[in-house]
Amino acid sequence: MAKENKSFVKEITPQSEDFSRWYLDVIQKADWMDYAPVRGCIVFKPDAYEIWERCQQELDREFKRTGHRNAYFPLFIPESFFEKEKEHVEGFNPELPWVTEAGGDILEERLAVRPTSETMFGHMYAQWIQSYRDLPVLLNQWANVVRWEKRTLPFLRTSEFLWQEGHTAHATEDEARAETMQMLEIYANFVESFLAIPVIRGQKTPSEKFAGAVDTYSLESLMKDGKALQTATSHYLGQNFAKGFDIQYLDKDNQRKYVYTTSWGITTRLLGAIVMVHGDDRGLVIPPKVAPTQVVVIPIGPAKTRETVVPAAEQIVASLQSAGVRVNIDAREDVSPGWKFNEYEMRGIPIRIEIGPRDLENGQAVLVRRDTGEKLPVPLTQVDETVNELLATIQADMFQAAKNRMHEHSYVADDLAALVNYIQNERGLVLAGWCGDDACERAVKDACSATSRNIPFDPPAQPKHCVTCGKPAQYAVWFAKAY
Repeated sequence: MAKENKSFVKEITPQSEDFSRWYLDVIQKADWMDYAPVRGCIVFKPDAYEIWERCQQELDREFKRTGHRNAYFPLFIPESFFEKEKEHVEGFNPELPWVTEAGGDILEERLAVRPTSETMFGHMYAQWIQSYRDLPVLLNQWANVVRWEKRTLPFLRTSEFLWQEGHTAHATEDEARAETMQMLEIYANFVESFLAIPVIRGQKTPSEKFAGAVDTYSLESLMKDGKALQTATSHYLGQNFAKGFDIQYLDKDNQRKYVYTTSWGITTRLLGAIVMVHGDDRGLVIPPKVAPTQVVVIPIGPAKTRETVVPAAEQIVASLQSAGVRVNIDAREDVSPGWKFNEYEMRGIPIRIEIGPRDLENGQAVLVRRDTGEKLPVPLTQVDETVNELLATIQADMFQAAKNRMHEHSYVADDLAALVNYIQNERGLVLAGWCGDDACERAVKDACSATSRNIPFDPPAQPKHCVTCGKPAQYAVWFAKAY
C-alpha cells in the first residue's frame, strides 16, 4: 500500500518545484478538463462543470434577490456597434475574432464573436427605454465569450470561456454607482463565503480599468505561488455607452436625458482560483459548499467481511443523503483502499469516511479531513450530525488558512527597490504609494513585471510617498505579478 501511495503522489509535480506544472497536472489528473482541437479551448468535464453550476445557482439567487432577471443576447455583434464607443473597441480589438463569410457569401459587415456585450445591450436598450417608467433595467445573462488569447492557461485564460455579465441602466448617476458597488459586494461575499477565497476590494487605476468604463472596481485574490488573480469586476460606465448608442428617456419633467449604465461579471477563472488557492501537493482541496461530492464512504477490510461492512457503509450513505449531504460510496473490489484514499484526496473531496470490521465492532466510523488530514473516530449514531458540523468547520478553516496566507505574503514598500525585492524574492502583494501619474505606474511594471491590482478601499497602511518618484502619494495601491 505504501508503494501505491508514493507512486501516485509522484505523478503530481510538487508546487515548490514548478507551480504551473503542478496546476496542469492536478486539473488533468483530477479529470476537470481536456484540451479541445481548437487552440486555446478546453472541454469542461463533469466535476469542473458541476462546480460552475453551483456557482451559477448561488449567484443567480443573489441576482434575483436584488431584482435582476436573466436574458440572452446574440453571440454575433456587428462591427459598426464597436465603432460607437471608440475606447471600447480599442481595448478589445486585438482579441476580437471576426466572422467574414457565412452560407458561402462574403458578409456586407463583419461580425465579431462576442467578447463582451455592452454594445449589444446598448443597442437594444436604446429601443426599449423611452420613459423614466422603463427604468431601471436590471438584466443579466449567462453566456460564453471569445477572446483570442495569445497565451492561454486552462480556466484562467482561454480563447473561449463561460461567464455571467450583468448590464443595467438607471435614471441617475447615484443609482448607477450604488448598483456598481452593490454587485461588487455580492461578488465579494460569494467568493469569500462560498469559495473560501479572501479578496481585496478596490478600484482599478485608469490604465487598468475596463475599456469604455468611467470607473472599474475589482476583487483581487492571492494564489499560492504569490501571483494575484482578479476574481470579479464591476464597472460604472457613466453615460459613455448611453451617448454612443443614444439611450435616452423622457423624465418626469418631459426632458430627454441619457441613462447611466453599469456592467459586472465573473468567469470560469474562478475554477482555476479554487485550485491555486486551496490545492496542495496531493491534489485538489475543494471547499465543501462547492464540492460536487462532499463525502466519500470507503468500506475496508478483508473480502470475507464485505457482507457486513458494505451494507453498513451503504446505510451511512443513505442516512447522509437524507441529511442533505452530497455523498458517494466506493465499494469496488479491484482496487485497494490505499489507492482509493489517494484518488479521493487528489480529487479534493472534503471528507472521507472509512469503515471496516473493527470499526463495526466498536460502533464507529473514521472521518478523515482532506484539508488537514486529521482522523476523527465518530460513533455511528452521530455520523450525520458530525459530518454536517465538520463540513461547516472545513469551509471556515479553509477560508481562514487562505486569509492567513494572504496576510503573510502581503508587504508594504516605501521605495521602488523595496517593492522589486518583495516581488522578486518574497512573492506576493506589495502595497505602495502612488502619485497618480501613469508613468510611475508603468515604471513599476518595467522594473519587475508587477502590475497595479487595485486601489484598496481599506488599505492596511497609508504610504506617504510615491514608490517611483517620491512625490506625495495620492493613493495606496496593491502591486503584484498576476495571471
